[in-house]
Amino acid sequence: MTDMDRERVEKLIRELLEALGEDPDREGLKDTPARVAKAYEFLLKGYQSDPGKILKQAVFELDANNMIVVRDIEVYSLCEHHLLPFFGRCHIGYIPRGKIIGVSKLARLVDCYARRLQIQERLTQQIARAIRDAVNAEGVGVVIEAQHLCMMMRGVEKQNSLMTTSAVLGSFHESSATRNEFLTLIGRHREFP
Repeated sequence: MTDMDRERVEKLIRELLEALGEDPDREGLKDTPARVAKAYEFLLKGYQSDPGKILKQAVFELDANNMIVVRDIEVYSLCEHHLLPFFGRCHIGYIPRGKIIGVSKLARLVDCYARRLQIQERLTQQIARAIRDAVNAEGVGVVIEAQHLCMMMRGVEKQNSLMTTSAVLGSFHESSATRNEFLTLIGRHREFP
């Protein structure tokens, strides 16, 4: 995706306000098109990030084959179906093969993919595959738990709903013991069969 055309977005937001029956020149709305354009530029900045470059900056040699887990990484994204936010937590686990990823880069990777128009299912898969590919991991597990405003504020209006998605690759997929260790470490073992 190319850089966002902020001027065009501002014009379109102004037109949207008019189509909704609002007066975009009234005091409370006159700066709204610019604020919304700036907000979308931030919320969708993941399109300007390269996940491969993010991870490549912090891959370190380490003779280790133990499970590495990072829990409770905050996720904020926009649902591509309604352009409404979904938000929650991402849990990542992987078993390295001689290379590890710096922990802060895992959080940056989550943001890189989350700061795009998304669906939670794809987001979960993208994170898992990027980690696997960056370090040739023996196995990767990613679980995302999120609340979706498109389901909470409109439609079925279920405020207490929580969507959980998982992606398990390599040994996390092939070995129930490895998968269960991961789920236990992230505190979700009882929630998954």
